[in-house]
Amino acid sequence: MNEAVGGEVDYDEFGLLAENAAEAGLPWAGPPPVRREVVDVSPGQQVSALIWGEGDPGLVLLHGGAQNAHTWDTVALATGRPLIAVDLPGHGRSSWRQDRDYSPARNAEAVAAVTAELAPAARAFVGMSLGGLTAIRLAAAHPHLVRRLVVVDITPGVTAEKSAPIAEFVQGPETFASLDELVERTVRYNPSRSASSLRRGVLHNAYQRPDGRWAWRYDRLRPRGAGPDRASLWHDLAAVTVPVMLVCGAKSGVVGDTDREQFRRLQPNARLEMVDGAGHSIQGDRPLELAALIEDFTA
Repeated sequence: MNEAVGGEVDYDEFGLLAENAAEAGLPWAGPPPVRREVVDVSPGQQVSALIWGEGDPGLVLLHGGAQNAHTWDTVALATGRPLIAVDLPGHGRSSWRQDRDYSPARNAEAVAAVTAELAPAARAFVGMSLGGLTAIRLAAAHPHLVRRLVVVDITPGVTAEKSAPIAEFVQGPETFASLDELVERTVRYNPSRSASSLRRGVLHNAYQRPDGRWAWRYDRLRPRGAGPDRASLWHDLAAVTVPVMLVCGAKSGVVGDTDREQFRRLQPNARLEMVDGAGHSIQGDRPLELAALIEDFTA
């Protein structure tokens, strides 16, 4: 899909994948088979997803809050297997909910519907941050769908204090005068990430409004008290009966020692991994390392 954005940017959604591969040192033999599909999950509510590879997808990837399915591009290229990456409700190309309820419980129902439509053979789910909490809820509420669960840098112990730096960035200015201004702010927030990778991320996650200003694609609005129900999610985690792996970024402050200990108490057989050099968004900071862990655990 090509978008001529205000004459300033010629955006080809899948035309940036060669950059992902080159930056990660992955072989490139031309564009991989990948397409976008949309599913009607309820009246007036559509969820979009990227379908990677040929054959039945066996893996479902769920991004974090304020992200979109393209956050997994390098991971998807590295695995080289059929999978789907979902735009959660209110994110990417998916519809915004009228009630602005993007809780893990609501998201899980949407993901269940998308999986039934686009990846009925999928049995492994990988969720990062909000996507991780959504995957925990999905595994508890729809155990027939999930056979292996990977949770990336999140537990139900997340608090506003732990996620404050992320929230500060996400709830920043509503619009920007130019794409460059938006990219520059993103680079300041992620000084350890390459500017080229961050620009790709912004192109996937922003759009130019009719007035010429730029804005994020995700729904910034949240109803009061819309944070995750931590007690309920810990209960959901305890109810999960399939193999679970928790992957944390060594440089992230979102998951603390107490959180990992509680995770282990509720899932004593869980595999816990730490990725050196990675912050909260491990799929962006260390995509090859995360892809290798996912492959080892879910293949």
